[in-house]
Parts: sequence; C-alpha cells; structure tokens
Amino acid sequence: MKDVLDYADRYMDEMDWKDMALMKVGLCSMGVVLGTSVSGKAKKPVRCAAKFLCVVTCVPLAVKAVAIFLDENPKIKMY
Repeated sequence: MKDVLDYADRYMDEMDWKDMALMKVGLCSMGVVLGTSVSGKAKKPVRCAAKFLCVVTCVPLAVKAVAIFLDENPKIKMY
C-alpha cells in the first residue's frame, strides 16, 4: 500500500494545472455518462459526447501515470 501512495505522491508532484483540468473534465464527463437523465432522442448524443470527452481527457492522464509508475529513477524529495 505504501508503494501505491508513493506513486500517487509522485504523480501529484508532477501534475500541473493542465493535468488537473483534464482530470476534472474527464471526471465530469464520467458523471454525465452515469447520471444522464435526459429524454429519449437527446440521451444518445449527450452520452456519446460525454464518452468522447472522457476518453480524450483520461487517456493522456493514464499515459502520464504509467510513465511515472515505470520511472526507474524517481525524484526523491526530502522534507
């Protein structure tokens, strides 16, 4: 469990405002997908747009996270 938290700390250290914005848009679009309560005809386009936003925003974040997890020389910060 400590390793997972260390990876999360390293990921947060390397995030900038653009990564945080991508994460928020991705999570918002996931919420739209899960909570879509529009009627019949409008439901499909709203869900498709939300799924597209989710993929477009979550894939770059996942790639960055995997790169950080696989980094053999992590930046160690001393407190």
